[in-house]
Amino acid sequence: MARMRLYYSPASPYARKVRVLALEAKLDKKIEMINVALSPVAPNADVDKHNPVGKIPALSVKGMDLFDSPVICEYLDHQHKGRKLVPRKGRSRWVALRQQAMADGLLDAALLARYENFLRPEDRRWPDWTKGQMKKIDGVLDQLEAEAKSLKGRPTLGTITIACALGYLDYRFASHDWRAKRAKLAKWYATFSKLPSMKATVPPPA
Repeated sequence: MARMRLYYSPASPYARKVRVLALEAKLDKKIEMINVALSPVAPNADVDKHNPVGKIPALSVKGMDLFDSPVICEYLDHQHKGRKLVPRKGRSRWVALRQQAMADGLLDAALLARYENFLRPEDRRWPDWTKGQMKKIDGVLDQLEAEAKSLKGRPTLGTITIACALGYLDYRFASHDWRAKRAKLAKWYATFSKLPSMKATVPPPA
C-alpha cells in the first residue's frame, strides 16, 4: 500500500513537477495519485482538508500534510537513496533552486494570465494585466535562453521545473511562439521532453 497520497490535477504544471521528480527518484510506486478537479472559483473539499490554501499539489504523509510544490519536492528528494535531484550543497544547489524560482515565477504569471482570459467574464477582462504577465513570461524565457548552457546535464529540480513550465506554455499558450527567438532553449527542451518521466506526465488535450 502506498504510504503517501498526492492530490493533483493532470493539467497542473506544479503537480507535474512533483510527478516528474517522483518518477526520476523512483518513488512513484510509493505514492497514491489522487486526481482532483478544482479551480480558483470551484474549490475541492478533499484538497481543503490537506491544504488550507486549497491548492494542488498537496502531499499527505502519515500524520502530516505538505504543500506547495517546492516543499513537496524537497521532501520526496529525502525519501530515496539515489542521486539527489535537489543538490545538497555547493553552487549546484543554488543553481537548481534559482532555476526553480525562475520557472515558478514564469508559471505564476502564466496562471494569472490564464485565469484573466479564461475564468474572468469577458466584459471584465483587463488587457494591460495580461500584457504585464506576458512580459514577465518573456523576461524569464530570455534569461533561460541566455543561460541555456547551464541547463545541460542530468535532471535536477531546477531543470524539471523549467521543462514543466515550457510544457505549460505549449499547453495553454500555444499561440505564444516562445521558441521563435530562443533556439538554444528550444533545442534543450526538445531533448529533455523525451525523458520517460516527462512523456508519462504530459497533460491531457486542452
